[in-house]
Amino acid sequence: MAIFLRNTKRLLWSLSTFRKNVRTNLRVSNKRFIAMSHRRFEKVLEDLQKNPFFDKYAEKIAKLQKTSPAEFLQRVESQEKKLQEKKVSVHQSNTCHAQSLWTFPFSKGKTQMPWAHIPKSHFSDNAAKSIYITAPIFYVNNGPHIGHLYSAVFADAMARFYFMLGHSVVLSTGTDEHGTKVERAASDKNTPTLKYCDKISKHFRDMCDLYNIRYSRFIRTTDNDHVEAVQHFWNCLNKNGYIYSGKYSGWYSVTDEAFVSESEVIEKTDDVGNIIRVTANSENRVEWTEEKTYKFRLSSFQDDLKHWLKSENTVKPAIYHKSLLTWIDQGLQDLSISRPIDRVPWAIRTPSNESDTIYVWLDALVNYLTSVGYPDSSFKQFWPPIHVVGKDILKFHGIYWPAFLMAVGLEPPKRLFCHGHWTIDDKKISKSTGNVISPFTVSDEFTTDGFRYFLLREAVPHSNANYSSRKTRFVLNAELANTFGNLLNRCLSRGVNPQRIISNKVNYKSFLTSDEAIENIKLLEELSDETKRFYEEGQYRNVVDSVMNMLRATNAMFSHHQPWTLRRSPSKIMEFEAVSFLTIESMRVASLILHPIIPRLTNKLLDVFQVPLEKRTWENTKPFHITDSFDGRMTRVIEPNLHFFQRLRTDL
Repeated sequence: MAIFLRNTKRLLWSLSTFRKNVRTNLRVSNKRFIAMSHRRFEKVLEDLQKNPFFDKYAEKIAKLQKTSPAEFLQRVESQEKKLQEKKVSVHQSNTCHAQSLWTFPFSKGKTQMPWAHIPKSHFSDNAAKSIYITAPIFYVNNGPHIGHLYSAVFADAMARFYFMLGHSVVLSTGTDEHGTKVERAASDKNTPTLKYCDKISKHFRDMCDLYNIRYSRFIRTTDNDHVEAVQHFWNCLNKNGYIYSGKYSGWYSVTDEAFVSESEVIEKTDDVGNIIRVTANSENRVEWTEEKTYKFRLSSFQDDLKHWLKSENTVKPAIYHKSLLTWIDQGLQDLSISRPIDRVPWAIRTPSNESDTIYVWLDALVNYLTSVGYPDSSFKQFWPPIHVVGKDILKFHGIYWPAFLMAVGLEPPKRLFCHGHWTIDDKKISKSTGNVISPFTVSDEFTTDGFRYFLLREAVPHSNANYSSRKTRFVLNAELANTFGNLLNRCLSRGVNPQRIISNKVNYKSFLTSDEAIENIKLLEELSDETKRFYEEGQYRNVVDSVMNMLRATNAMFSHHQPWTLRRSPSKIMEFEAVSFLTIESMRVASLILHPIIPRLTNKLLDVFQVPLEKRTWENTKPFHITDSFDGRMTRVIEPNLHFFQRLRTDL
């Protein structure tokens, strides 16, 4: 912070001094030069002041005070001419992007410019209207488990939230199908590799369909257009000078499909007493490997990655943001991005050499571009993306991927949402121990929306979450069946509302003055803004807590006013209608806010309340008395059997 402030002060001082020097030099120049240059000078200085990366270049800017106006403006005109040429090329399909689409006018020689200098008119302005969200693509060496489902549901809830805000939203997910692990898994099943991939990929697609994951594309890395996109991306890296041929010696984890540093390797005793070496994080076995390889100049992006991470909002939660900075501070080594074809044949071949295949993680990461049309320029409409990832793949998405993108002249991810893992009865999910929980099995037990609710309600992104059948039943019964579902049944029961009439003709704030009603109305008024902030931070548990807290207040208000007695007294009929309306209004708002989390259940209830589709946006999460949208409407519930969520048996 001290360095930043010092650089900022130096920058402001240098700009002030430079303006004085400009005016002095202009006075001694000929009149024609003064008339043509002074406005341009002011514009250039204004543009420089607006640039968010100025603190990085404060030292260079300070030297501008010694530059003559003529030399400075000549340099600006030269850079503008180059920029216009690059703008033309960037709109052409299937061409590599410029290494830098904007260059500071005082730069000299070859400079690797950070991603932020890409003109915003090409990318971020569009992204403000169009949101691109990605779930991970899932590795097909095994079928899906609840950890995979959580990532997909997390991303889907985010996409639905932004859609309610009025954005044009694209959501992608799919399967990662190359690499040694996949080939070995297919061999173990005595099945051709592609046929094996077809089968497992379908399991993941079926999981997404079952749980109402509203993806725009389900991509497979064996898709033809993805293979072409990966090879095009490779050629762009190569053309921009970021790939070179070299040798690599080090520890390699087949399970993680990655080389690991010496500091990440520990010794461990296996089941038969042998000393083996494994990775410190995943405890997967590593083997010493020496081979010729193509390498990516990752080390040249250390400073640019730090600038990308300058805002803590880039990676959430904060614990993962700190992890990335720690890895970068430890120093980045150039990355091996190819494998000999005789060692990893089930992969995409490099365009540079038919005897090598592309590193599966480079292949996999490019899926985020392929899904929106890359290399055709149409992909820019939704770029840059928001990624949802598990903590085990944070380094790939938070270091390798943004560096790859910078190297081809594209913006890195707009944001990364990272989350922890799931354990089963406090034990790590492992196929060898037999504690893998299938998403298909739990859907029969808890319903798909019920289990979506549990996953997003239970997990806290900054740490691991634990699943147990008993806990799931308790949560769903307590909140969906009791707090929410029972309130619906009480409000529209034959004893309280025999005609099942829904009315918004009464302003409940004028008729209900009890402490319980005041608390209910207060929480209802705050709910939209409060939960919007939680959604934006990926804090679904807090969204649910806020909604349930409001509904518990609604239950307390309902019990206090006893509408089953109010309806029998003609003098209390207005109070009765106010209680009924406030109760239904609380449930309407709760349904809209919970819609990204439990879309099927909430749609069903909103249908019962006869809420039109066009009135199911985030704007409609404000209560009627705030939006002043009382219209005197009266409707009657036709649904004969009202069950928001069926209570689950607890004796199993």
